[in-house]
Amino acid sequence: MSRSRVPPILRPRLTPKYIASSVVAIYVLYCWLWGMPLLSSNLPAYTGPHSVGTIDIESPCDGRKTSDVKFKSNGQPAFLLETVLFSVYYPSIKGAKSDKPKHLWVPKPLSITAEGYAKFAHISNFLTNSIFTVALWGLAGSITIPANVDVPLREIAPSFEFTEHGAGKPEVGNDGFPVIVFSHGMASSRTDYTHFCGELASRGYIVAAIEHRDGSGPGSMVMDIDGSERAVYHFGLGDLDVDDSFDTPELKQAQLDFRQAEIEETVRVLKAINDGSGTAIYEMNPRKEGEHLASWEGKLDMTNVTMSGHSYGATGALQALKGAPCPERPFHGGLILDPGKSSGPLNHDVDVPVLVIHSNSWSKKHSVFFGRPHFDVVKDLVVDVNNRGKAAWFMTSLGTSHPSVTDAPLIEPMLLSWTTGSTIDVYDGVDVYVNVTEEFMIFQKAHRRTGLLALDVTHPDYDSSTNGTQEMPQAYQRYWQIHVAPEST
Repeated sequence: MSRSRVPPILRPRLTPKYIASSVVAIYVLYCWLWGMPLLSSNLPAYTGPHSVGTIDIESPCDGRKTSDVKFKSNGQPAFLLETVLFSVYYPSIKGAKSDKPKHLWVPKPLSITAEGYAKFAHISNFLTNSIFTVALWGLAGSITIPANVDVPLREIAPSFEFTEHGAGKPEVGNDGFPVIVFSHGMASSRTDYTHFCGELASRGYIVAAIEHRDGSGPGSMVMDIDGSERAVYHFGLGDLDVDDSFDTPELKQAQLDFRQAEIEETVRVLKAINDGSGTAIYEMNPRKEGEHLASWEGKLDMTNVTMSGHSYGATGALQALKGAPCPERPFHGGLILDPGKSSGPLNHDVDVPVLVIHSNSWSKKHSVFFGRPHFDVVKDLVVDVNNRGKAAWFMTSLGTSHPSVTDAPLIEPMLLSWTTGSTIDVYDGVDVYVNVTEEFMIFQKAHRRTGLLALDVTHPDYDSSTNGTQEMPQAYQRYWQIHVAPEST
């Protein structure tokens, strides 16, 4: 057969346009064959000894308002707590199969999240919302969270043991699974930290990741038991019917107050499940998940609850620790990750152990915070906790950037490294947070300083090379600097 009779597509000219088109086509085909998102990576499997389950719980609240502020558009309250939504990650029965599909990393309808991001960029309209939706679908639309949905909770052994990173396994008794309540940052949602939460669950912890509806997230769907649904989006001062006395600091405080109410409602639901009301919580859950919650009775250690948060969520977590432990907030420890630099003053009235971790970018960048360097404010806060007789640590995770604890670097490793300056391997970036969190949880339960928490101060200030009370051991030099630690006893 002569070349002239071969269809043009089968006798291409190797032009730059043809080569680029071919590469794109091959990449799309490869992603389709292997079930991968078009422009991203799938989330990795968890590495702990336990299988991981997850449940979305949405529970009706008492309808309380934390502020009288209303929206301009419809006169409705901006801070009305109708329901609380959170995802629970937990150690599940090994080999348990779910008849429900895995949760999408970007929940449906995806257009809500896309429109929320367009509102953040102040370019929300029909065209830009559509563009954002298509772009978000291409980046992450098919990514799923590895945890199995609505599978049974693992049984607690007679002497349940934590997996202690780099050491033995101290017995902590049969008091139930330790609980962590997690608060996300600005422009984030409960699904932005799934690997951090799921990895902790794979090591024996129960983590409740809250979806905040305070206007700081991109978007969320409020669902009621009667089947009604209502989308809530990011909003700012311009969307509220307020006078000049209600400024940005007032808005941030209103958001933090609403977040605290959501935190307290999450604790209420967890207590109800632990007290034997799991069936009622399931029946009232419009997400239709939690069919095994009745078997969770007595399996949550509500005497060992840790409040945690990242960025804006870290500021909110510190606020929630004021007066703790108390019935509404039974927190016996705080895990504070990159406390906010623009989310309002940090609460110093903390009377429980705390672990404050700065990413490298958070410590490295000098930021003025209410007239003082942010680093110094955080350091003084941690020193104050130690002076009250409660163990407290402040440290920097080297090589990391502000998003390192989130799922973003795992999904877009090259893009995030290029835009944030992170130099740590993306998997190590999450693991260093998980490992030290586990050591902090062991300290709270067994009152033992292990691993990194067993060390004294190595760097009183960021990147200082002298005047520490202990030289950083070789195993940690690449990853950590310790600025504040409890006195050795």
